Amino acid sequence: MLGSLLSGPGFLGTSPEMLALFAGFGLVVGVLFGFFGMGGSFLVTPALLMLDYPAPVAVGSGMAFVFGTAVIATLKHHDLGQVDYKLGVIMITGTTIGIEAGRASVYYLESLGLAGGVISVAYVVLLGGVGAMVTRDALNGGGGGVDHETADKDLDEYEIPEIAKKIQQTVRIPPMVTLRGDVRVSAWVITAVAFATGVLSGFLGVGGGFIRMPAMIYAIGVPVPVAVGTDLFEIVFSGGLGSYLYGQGGGVNLGIVVPLLFGSALGARVGSAATAVVDADEIKVYFGGMLLVGSVAVGIGEVGSYLGNATLELLGLVLVIGAAVVVAFAVLYTTVTSLRVTRQQQTSTAD
Repeated sequence: MLGSLLSGPGFLGTSPEMLALFAGFGLVVGVLFGFFGMGGSFLVTPALLMLDYPAPVAVGSGMAFVFGTAVIATLKHHDLGQVDYKLGVIMITGTTIGIEAGRASVYYLESLGLAGGVISVAYVVLLGGVGAMVTRDALNGGGGGVDHETADKDLDEYEIPEIAKKIQQTVRIPPMVTLRGDVRVSAWVITAVAFATGVLSGFLGVGGGFIRMPAMIYAIGVPVPVAVGTDLFEIVFSGGLGSYLYGQGGGVNLGIVVPLLFGSALGARVGSAATAVVDADEIKVYFGGMLLVGSVAVGIGEVGSYLGNATLELLGLVLVIGAAVVVAFAVLYTTVTSLRVTRQQQTSTAD
């Protein structure tokens, strides 16, 4: 119902109004991706579902968008030497099987007319759970994204989490592989992590990085920068494969993907630049709040869709996009404020 409000002729069958909406949303997602290392790509698919796009198109286009953003970011981390290609190649095996399982599930549910509802419910649970975790950690002064300060340490300075040590000591099933940072782990542990996140990618149209990256740190035990860089490399493959598979079935709409990528390319540069002047801990609580609001918004949108109530559908869409806009604005506002304070301090020192 919402889709009909903004439909019409335009670029690749997408109306000018929708192109502007997607480009703006891509800009916001890019800012979040560049700053937190965790993109807003997991907000794209539910937003498309609220706009009444079929579930395969929403998921497939979301994966194509993830693929484009990951390519750009992976090149940067490759230059920094933060990509473990051995780890990435092993993970691709499990990811490939997981993506196909997730994709098959989407098309099966679509044939039953249940795909949109089931995926929306999964997003409510996922966004709510991850949002609560990020908010809790942020309030406690912990994680919630990439730690820009610790990412600058040498790989041998990182402590392996206790849970990762226990997994390495318990699961000794050959073949055993040695990864960057002198981490030795069973290839089966890596494959299991990859399969689980592959299913997530194929079913929900997300890169899965906000789950795979912590899994690589706490289950496999790789250093933070290697987890970030290798996760992005793996997303290039999973996003590319998922896009191809969904594209074969007409599930990738370039009229959605192109403007999203256009906006995201600019936003990612802005977000990355902001990390040099802003303490991420100041913003993480807003990021967690955005996920929680996104969870509620998807629930409202799904109820509106079920009842055929365009007002509730519109409210859900506004909340999803609005929450992301607020967090992106907080990043930009804090950046400008920090630069202004620094400039004033430099001026005072010069005087």
